Amino acid sequence: MLHWLSRVFSKDLEEFALTADPDPAVDALVARSVAAQESIAGWHEGKIDHLITALATEIAGHADELAAATVAETGIGCVPDKANKNRFASLDVAQSLVGKPGVGVVGSDERKALTEIADPMGVVLGLIPMTNPVATLVFKALICVKARDALIVSCQRDAANVGAMTVDLLREVLGRHGASADLVQSVPRRPTRRTTAALMRHPGVAMILATGGTAMVKAAYSSGTPAIGVGPGNAPAWVCADADVEAAARLVVASKVFDHGIICGSENNLVVDRSVRDSFIGALRRAGAAVLSAADCDRVARAAFDDRAGRLRRSVLGQAATAIAAQAGIEVPAGTRLLVAPVPRQALPGPYGREKLAPLLSLFTADGEDDGIRLCLQILGNGGRGHTAIIHTRSERLQVSFARQMPVSRVLVNGPGAQGCIGLGNGLTPSLMLGCGTYGRTSTTDNVTYTNLVNIKRIAHPLAGAGV
Repeated sequence: MLHWLSRVFSKDLEEFALTADPDPAVDALVARSVAAQESIAGWHEGKIDHLITALATEIAGHADELAAATVAETGIGCVPDKANKNRFASLDVAQSLVGKPGVGVVGSDERKALTEIADPMGVVLGLIPMTNPVATLVFKALICVKARDALIVSCQRDAANVGAMTVDLLREVLGRHGASADLVQSVPRRPTRRTTAALMRHPGVAMILATGGTAMVKAAYSSGTPAIGVGPGNAPAWVCADADVEAAARLVVASKVFDHGIICGSENNLVVDRSVRDSFIGALRRAGAAVLSAADCDRVARAAFDDRAGRLRRSVLGQAATAIAAQAGIEVPAGTRLLVAPVPRQALPGPYGREKLAPLLSLFTADGEDDGIRLCLQILGNGGRGHTAIIHTRSERLQVSFARQMPVSRVLVNGPGAQGCIGLGNGLTPSLMLGCGTYGRTSTTDNVTYTNLVNIKRIAHPLAGAGV
């Protein structure tokens, strides 16, 4: 997920990633993680699942408190939505893990005389963004425990305190259940770039889970340590000529206003067929959106985007729609939840055509199916390749055609982007790490889970009757 502070921190981190000097404190931190990881290597699945459930229940029980602390420290997002996100990342993720085979024999095929055995990777370094610090942290902790890995977290500096609170809660539960508290550790409360860089290239770290800005992901991949990174989202949401416009409008608003728009898989650009444009705009207004005039679009652009880089300003990131309107000096109806900016397609290469982690959406008009596909592809070329694309249509033919042509890992049909991309309300794996595949220059298209944190070795016997 891409945000202003992450870009600042990550650029410096990339410069240090390959040059940091040896750090005895980092060596000791990793050594404790190695010992903790080895201590649970022999735990049976039921015991691990009991621990996972206890960890998730503890964080869910503090979901509201941690959400309030997150907003107070970072200044972004919405407390009730963050609390719901914390519960999802703990309880829903735990539910997706419990009962699954973690390590040991995880598969066999008598016909092929093949047996698969899963082994832990070891020590995992988790880079934690300020946009979703608690949810991302507990998610990574749960999938690491399921895989019998240890986790060291490095939180973005403006979320370091709430990150430390979360780690403390997890460590208390680990101790109560007979596990080493060092299965989850954190770098100092205000981590330095050198400390994080030293961890990224430490030979005792087996894997990096990098959630953050593009530069941070690049630094992880450049460190020499295996890494799974995630890319930015710039999801187009295509409202086709046959869409249920009332339902689509309700879903778009509910998705984009969730946690004030900071989930990177949420809708960032609407592509609306001209034949339903007017009725869809009316439905958006009924759902709580303010659809801006051309003059107001210009005022919002001046307030929301940096003049030099065209990026979303820090003062707008994760803020309420009414607060953004006030910054822009425009009037919107009371209770406005979302700002929608109808803009010409000439605006597509600019900031309105890119990721906007705020309750702010652009609206482009398409003339027919071919033009809709073309616009969605252009939008994904603005920094969202590999992540998510959304379509609202009743046509199965169009759903399949759209999915085949979009260079993304997740295609959501008639659903909300923010909730849908993380696996809430559909069949996707519940996850707070969304791979973008080679479309987005990352290593997997998965909704990342514990299966990405084990090594699979295969025992192969000669097939009956096979000659050499």
